[in-house]
Amino acid sequence: MAQYGQGEPLGASYRLVELLGSGATGEVWRVDHTATGERFAAKLLRAELAADPEIVERFVRERSVLLALQHPSIVRVRDLVVEGDRLAIVMDLVGGGSVRDLLEASGTLAPRDAVALTAETLDALAAAHGRDVTHRDVKPDNVLLAEPFVSGTTGVVRVTDFGIASVVAERERKTTGLLGTPQYMAPESISHGRSGPAADVYGAGVMLYELLAGRTPFAGTGTDFAVAYRHVTSTPPRIDVPDALWSQLERFLAKDPAARPTAAEGSVALRRLVRSLADAPALAPVADPDAFDEVARPATVVRGSLAADTASPVTPGPAEDTAGPAPELGAASSSTVIRPMARPAALPQAAPETPPSGRLRRPEWLTNRALAFGALGVVLVAALVVGGVVWLPGALRKSPGQQATAQAASAYQQDRPLPTGLTTTRKATIDPESGAVDLTITYAAQGATLSGPLLEVLPGAGTGAACPTVRWQDGTVTAARNQPSLTGVDTACSWTLTGARIDAGADVTVEARVRVASVTDSAALQQWLDAAGAATTAAVTDQSVTGTAFPVQRLQGVEVRTPDRTVSQTTLPVTVIPVWPSGADELNPLYRSPASGSPSQMLQDVAGGESGVRFSDGCSGALAVSSDGLVVTALSVAPSCTVRATVGAFTDLESTPFSITTRD
Repeated sequence: MAQYGQGEPLGASYRLVELLGSGATGEVWRVDHTATGERFAAKLLRAELAADPEIVERFVRERSVLLALQHPSIVRVRDLVVEGDRLAIVMDLVGGGSVRDLLEASGTLAPRDAVALTAETLDALAAAHGRDVTHRDVKPDNVLLAEPFVSGTTGVVRVTDFGIASVVAERERKTTGLLGTPQYMAPESISHGRSGPAADVYGAGVMLYELLAGRTPFAGTGTDFAVAYRHVTSTPPRIDVPDALWSQLERFLAKDPAARPTAAEGSVALRRLVRSLADAPALAPVADPDAFDEVARPATVVRGSLAADTASPVTPGPAEDTAGPAPELGAASSSTVIRPMARPAALPQAAPETPPSGRLRRPEWLTNRALAFGALGVVLVAALVVGGVVWLPGALRKSPGQQATAQAASAYQQDRPLPTGLTTTRKATIDPESGAVDLTITYAAQGATLSGPLLEVLPGAGTGAACPTVRWQDGTVTAARNQPSLTGVDTACSWTLTGARIDAGADVTVEARVRVASVTDSAALQQWLDAAGAATTAAVTDQSVTGTAFPVQRLQGVEVRTPDRTVSQTTLPVTVIPVWPSGADELNPLYRSPASGSPSQMLQDVAGGESGVRFSDGCSGALAVSSDGLVVTALSVAPSCTVRATVGAFTDLESTPFSITTRD
């Protein structure tokens, strides 16, 4: 039964319209903005939560974090309402249902679709983790869809309820002893009460397992506590999916948080599997197992000196008790194992022959031939010793870069996803024969096709070190030294990569061989690779740089500009402004509507051209948008109106308010 009634006000700006659902933490209502008529969703927390001063204080404290959490795959929070006994989060209304609804309708999903939905969920988690926000309750119920799901669809995931779990966490823990939903809880959350980013990745892994199998890995008979502790003590039952996909699932569901990938790493790894899973069919729903395999644990092994066979009996000494058989102690209650170790039988020894008195007898093995070979060996050893005195000093005089022998080693580094949807992953290995570093850089696009030049900085090892020699492998992507006079980015050891086109949901890889002095082991390699990632990030986020170079990496945001006032029945001018680290650039807009020429190169790079731009009505019918989503027309008078927009990976954009008046 609903706690609240239809038509009731919510705060000063909203009105309850329709109950959409209810759950453990409260009710979800469709609400209308009383001034603009815009529709939103509002989650009203239970009355007992709103009556708790600690919860209210925590709720208010989380407000700025939640409002700032913006990503294409995260449900945007618009407002927080604290009013009497009401505590509500107002967010965008997402109309495609939840992944839970999708599961209930279909039972299981094809591996390709399950992987794609989980990858987008991990994108949302990665964005939140980048702001030090953890979800704490990742599950299909909290993953919404922007539209009814059709197989092969991408870009529809909207993760919701960020902050809800953190707000009510302590109260839930005090009342239930558990922090989260038992089916999706990470082992460390159960055994130690810890719930960090790795626990969110574990929850995403459980959801992926459920999308594939129709059940969570540890579902079965028993109480919530019994189910929860299976996450700690049991291994997930294998399901009939390709080995590469199962390998990734095992990484997500690792008991050790440190063994799991980050959310960004997991997203990239899953996207690499999508193509290979194109023809894999959906599984039939998997039944709950009768029993679960326990996690392998170390066993105590006691190795004694008991005889294993009768050939070498052990005779007890007088102090040993041999009065009778050992008492029966019953079945062992732990994994202590006693393994008798056979004592080898003593070999019979022949009595040594006594040489005749007065002289030593030569051993039988010391023949004349052996004496000849021994003499030859002495001569060779002497020659080597004398030669070594001359040769070794010269051999030890190596060049400074050759003082240490390179060891086979590898390192891995990944940047945070950029606002344009670009994810960069770097992997380096040392070739022990040549001492060179083989570098692989993978660029992945999340929500939109990306292209254009990319910047990479490959510094020397250590402060002040010379730039290393780099040889890029031939391919569709070409590399050249960065020209600061052309790009405006004046960073040492930087390269410009051109020719890259990264389709949405795909990736492009470039390779190079780098000769970095003093990088000869795993630790030095990881330090150098981290420095390369940090130097590249610093270069593309430098606020002193102006210009439009490297937009895929440097673009930080997009603003939608309109006139403060327009006249009804006229076309509304809309300008899309790029926001760089140095600020908004009104002189070089990304796009103007209505368009009067070809799209800008920047728009081609970050959104794939006009196909990546869409405007929509933010005025409850006061605006009309053309079928291609590119031209906006004012229809009727409105005191406060906005235009909503999507530009590539930048979604949920909204203009500043403007008014629509009549010509009179």
